[in-house]
Amino acid sequence: MAQLKPGEVSLGTTIMAVQFEGGVVVGADSRTTTGTYIANRVTDKLTKVHDRIYCCRSGSAADTQAVADIVAYHLELYTAQHGKEPTVKVAASLFQQLCYENKNRLSAGIIIAGWDKVEGSSVYEIPLGGSIHKQPFALGGSGSVFIYGYCDKNFQLNMSKEECIEFVKNSVSLAMTRDGSSGGVIRLAVITEDNVERLLVTGDKLPEQYLG
Repeated sequence: MAQLKPGEVSLGTTIMAVQFEGGVVVGADSRTTTGTYIANRVTDKLTKVHDRIYCCRSGSAADTQAVADIVAYHLELYTAQHGKEPTVKVAASLFQQLCYENKNRLSAGIIIAGWDKVEGSSVYEIPLGGSIHKQPFALGGSGSVFIYGYCDKNFQLNMSKEECIEFVKNSVSLAMTRDGSSGGVIRLAVITEDNVERLLVTGDKLPEQYLG
């Protein structure tokens, strides 16, 4: 698997996306690391690739930004050529093709989530290696290993928007508590048919966790 090249920056991160009745919530911490050094405390790891489609990025910051830019360009082209909005599945397929065909040169784990008129809300995960998985919720990044048990226990299908936001906030906060490469603030995006609502949970408003 591709390792970071000299000068590259790792997102060292916690990312997740969760489907709810009528939309999806995507969330991430904001810490970017270079080894043990925190290069950026307030990174935005939620990247818009189309009006109702976002991706969450983990791995090399350079690789994931480049892939997201390429996909955003092709989705604009798709809209112009076909005269309709692309589906989340189309976006995920573009990400998967780029990540798989360049799997030995990229360090990129990506979650794609959004809403479209064909499938409604949907979540796709593309881990290192370029496989693709459609799931009701997805986790990624170094902090995800600390919260799989919590998420498996507490996730419910067809949660309300408010329940989903609290679930994502608590999950990412737990990961930030345990993972030294995750931290900062929590950035959220709530994507529905009507709009995209961006939320910010600052450090003084993070859910409190047991610190031992």
